[in-house]
Amino acid sequence: MKVKQLSLFLENKPGALSRPIKLLAKARLNILTLSIADTQQFGILRFVVRDWEKAKRLLEKEQFVVKVSDLVAIEVANEPGGLAGILLALERARVNVEYMYGFTLRAEGKGVLAFRFDDPDTAIASLLGAGINPIRRVDLFNRLTG
Repeated sequence: MKVKQLSLFLENKPGALSRPIKLLAKARLNILTLSIADTQQFGILRFVVRDWEKAKRLLEKEQFVVKVSDLVAIEVANEPGGLAGILLALERARVNVEYMYGFTLRAEGKGVLAFRFDDPDTAIASLLGAGINPIRRVDLFNRLTG
């Protein structure tokens, strides 16, 4: 139920973002979702690819420092309150949402959000207990590429 995310620290200057993106493209590694956060000095590129191990090796070979972390992908009803129910289940379990961002996939009136939790295992258990089923990794990639 967890999806691996890669994170890179990049200098906040023109061209810094395009270098890793071009490397991934050349290696035919499709970015399924991404997020960019910045400060004046640096940025953090966070992204998901199907073959994260290959992407990690490639980027490290090119001198990037790559951090791997777990995300939990959850279908969210595309209606008012869709996210509120998920957040309520997490709040009751005292799980902190560190950040989240969306996938471009939309199916059957639902969107998909990628969450980074302080405790992903507790988050998954609390979601399942509330009747909210995180998307299994294989199902997510099948939906995104199928």
